[in-house]
Amino acid sequence: MTKRRSILGFVGGAALAAMTTGLTATTALAQDVTLKMHQFLPPQANVPKLVLDVWADNVEESSGGRIKIDRYPSMQLGGKPPELMDQAVDGVADIVWTVVGYTPGRFPSTEVFELPFMMTNARAVSHAYWEMFDKYWKDTEFKDVHILGTWVHGPGMIHTKDPVTLPSDLQGMKIRGGSRSVNSLLTELGATPVGMPVPAVSEGLSKGVIDGTTIPWEVTTALKVPELVSNHTEFTGKALYTLTFVLAMNKDKYESLPDDLKKAIDDNSGLEFSVFAGGTQADSDGPSREVALDLGNNVITLDEAQTQVWADASQPIYAAWIADMGEKGIDGQALIDEARMLIEKYTPMYEK
Repeated sequence: MTKRRSILGFVGGAALAAMTTGLTATTALAQDVTLKMHQFLPPQANVPKLVLDVWADNVEESSGGRIKIDRYPSMQLGGKPPELMDQAVDGVADIVWTVVGYTPGRFPSTEVFELPFMMTNARAVSHAYWEMFDKYWKDTEFKDVHILGTWVHGPGMIHTKDPVTLPSDLQGMKIRGGSRSVNSLLTELGATPVGMPVPAVSEGLSKGVIDGTTIPWEVTTALKVPELVSNHTEFTGKALYTLTFVLAMNKDKYESLPDDLKKAIDDNSGLEFSVFAGGTQADSDGPSREVALDLGNNVITLDEAQTQVWADASQPIYAAWIADMGEKGIDGQALIDEARMLIEKYTPMYEK
């Protein structure tokens, strides 16, 4: 009897162990997912604080707490800003926010939105950008990542130690350019373009490595630009330039998620999020501009006629870009025409 009980006890124990193993496996399948989000700005800057954290919080809430997004600002996972896209591809980070132009020539079609005087307002251009991404680039230039959002910042402008009103005023200046198109424009206008990621701008200005920089108003406060230069040149109508951004996710990580967690991400990504992100950045321009004014800085606002002088001077950039795209087998003129059409279509929707 004792032996029988022993055998039964073993069988019962084995069954319990099997059941426990099964429960453990089930629990493992339902475990929370932790995603690493990596980007180059400090956490108090506008994009991390007002865009990326909002997106991450919304995803966490939509997932019922099953997704946790760890935020790594200021390149805390290592590497340099131009490496962010590869970090998303390779899985060093699960999600990255980056400037597309940090890898010149890798995503050439998006440069259509960065051409001089294409931009009207950030919401309209972000809308057009998402639409063209979804139509043309999702399965081509961006096929190695899962894109969550595409957007642009507010009007790009010039911040310099000496005042700039005419294109000729840039002659001989060393100016940080934010993209390949901006650098081409600076060269065309007689300046020396200096390529550097946004976080390096403060040091570049303070050490005299550069005489000025091209960035939108909203990021100037985080970089203390109004304390390092006293002149700011802004344009009327279409902006001098803008930059394209993406929020990109490792493709395998996204595909590995169960459908309900994919939905939590999808519901907070795409067109609506892209317009929100671009618009939020642009909305931060005003307060940052006030900081410069409060410091007594010289804000030069070029009127339409003065702006047109710059637009006319930028035309060679279009011809060069179309030729460059042609060498890559891309119809640059067609991209320009479609981007302009969409921007014109959506601008009235977002004008305040």
